Amino acid sequence: MKHKIKKEYIKTNLIGFIIAGIIVSGVVVYAAVTFPSNEVSYSNTESGLNSNNVQGAIDELYKICTQTLGSQILENNNLEKDPYECRYFFKGATPNNYITFNNETWRILSVECDGTIKIVKEASIGNMAWDTTNEVRWERPASLNTYLNGTYLASTLNSTAQKQIVSKDWGIGEITTHNNNLAGQIYAEKSETWTGKVALITVSEYIRSNSNQSNCGTFSQNESNSSSCKNTTWMQKSGPSQWWTLTPNKNSYFFVVFISEGNLNNSNVDMSAAVRPAVYLSSKIKITGGNGSSSSPYQISL
Repeated sequence: MKHKIKKEYIKTNLIGFIIAGIIVSGVVVYAAVTFPSNEVSYSNTESGLNSNNVQGAIDELYKICTQTLGSQILENNNLEKDPYECRYFFKGATPNNYITFNNETWRILSVECDGTIKIVKEASIGNMAWDTTNEVRWERPASLNTYLNGTYLASTLNSTAQKQIVSKDWGIGEITTHNNNLAGQIYAEKSETWTGKVALITVSEYIRSNSNQSNCGTFSQNESNSSSCKNTTWMQKSGPSQWWTLTPNKNSYFFVVFISEGNLNNSNVDMSAAVRPAVYLSSKIKITGGNGSSSSPYQISL
């Protein structure tokens, strides 16, 4: 059975983006979402669902999508609905989001509505340049892209791990840094995509992992409050002190955003910084043990 959330009208001059064609165990969900306006009406004559604003439309998506997500993960108190996309994020300094992957410790960043799980490596795999040719084009491909989806994927990830991940679309769009518009930043990141298996987290994902959204919920706030903001996200409480994101700086042709002691900074792409790979686990993954704590990470199998 197909559930369709049809857009009746959008009346806004503000930022917008689309959640469309999400396939969840045979259920196809269509929705158009415009942020941050509430002047949107949605109807769903096939399923009888109705909503009159953006958040309502997202809520309807969640009703359908969450039926497929692993209950062991969803029951975790630190896993929260994202107000911008149909995803659940782990937030705060010490969530139980540890997972064993490739016989290593990784952390769950988010649970997606298509059933995939985005994870990021706890420790760095070493310091590298984002691109040795000083060109900010991840899809070109950048030298780090070549390494992660070549040598690293083929030689560092074991055969079991390689079967457990899937190719996905990653947002590689440039952002205007030092801003207070997170919705606009997410839209900018998603304005360009690259399809592949291994990449990095985006700036907006780092921001959304913070439990203190009132003071740390934008780029500018993270920058100005870095001494406190770094203590309310697990991404900086663990792992390397200075590491790359996937997100280029629109204001400078040669700059990409990196994270240093919780502070969002911009650096020339040929600088050497820590690399924390990110991958998407297949929606077919099953949790076979563990509770997500550091002493008992989630155990998985296909």
